[in-house]
Amino acid sequence: MTETRPPRAAANMSLALRAWNIRRKALRMGAVQGQGYIGQALGIADVLAAAYFHALDHRPEAPDWEGRDRFLLSIGHYAIALYAALMEAGVLPEEELETYGMDDSRMPMSGMASYTPGMEITGGSLGQGLGIAVGMALGLKRKGNPAFIYNLMSDGELGEGSTWEAAMGAAHHRLDNLIALVDFNNQQADDRSTAVLSAEPVTAKFAAFGWHVQRVDGNDLDAVVAAFDSARAVEAPCPRAIVFDTRMCRGVPFLEAREITHFVRVEPDEWAKALAVLDEGRPE
Repeated sequence: MTETRPPRAAANMSLALRAWNIRRKALRMGAVQGQGYIGQALGIADVLAAAYFHALDHRPEAPDWEGRDRFLLSIGHYAIALYAALMEAGVLPEEELETYGMDDSRMPMSGMASYTPGMEITGGSLGQGLGIAVGMALGLKRKGNPAFIYNLMSDGELGEGSTWEAAMGAAHHRLDNLIALVDFNNQQADDRSTAVLSAEPVTAKFAAFGWHVQRVDGNDLDAVVAAFDSARAVEAPCPRAIVFDTRMCRGVPFLEAREITHFVRVEPDEWAKALAVLDEGRPE
């Protein structure tokens, strides 16, 4: 499918500042509960900034607009990161930030589509998101809708058989409106993902399944933007994947240095310290 729409441009604010804002909002939400998957949120912020302020065609004031590109969060525990991006994009009001994880909040600690505008699916059972994305992409094609489906998934999900069944189905149906975004931070609950069950060589595997695939530094905004643009511009009738190598807790060095970052332990007095460190590195 040839790209017919230009990527969204970042309006009046640099993508670096958007990413910084996403990180800051995520830290503030983590401070509300004193916990959260903040390592993942800090690591994926650059990808989310490029997605929502460069690549995706969406209308913040109408999150259910039929012509929108769909952004699927397969990894439900990354919800704190997506909420921060949705606030930055104007889909969620920032004043709701203080309700994160509370009773009756529209922002539960694990993402649920029934609660949150802009949350396309209820993720959490890892390995399910790509299969849902394949179904959505196929449905859009049959309706003649030119929108793209983006599915953000984790490197841990590459160890799920359902992921590769979905990958095979996407190639079979030539779903050139599907872009898989793999956050390769090499961390799982028990160990590094490459130590638990290595998916390497990742790019060769996706290519063998019939996908167009790229692998870039997910914390290099120029590389991230170029990867999004390249993925949308592929002319071959095949699904596309971008593997992003990211750094857990990016932007807060004393958290980056922690040995365990899948659910990084942040002491009560460290939330303010983390915000202060992040503020020191605020981009122009």
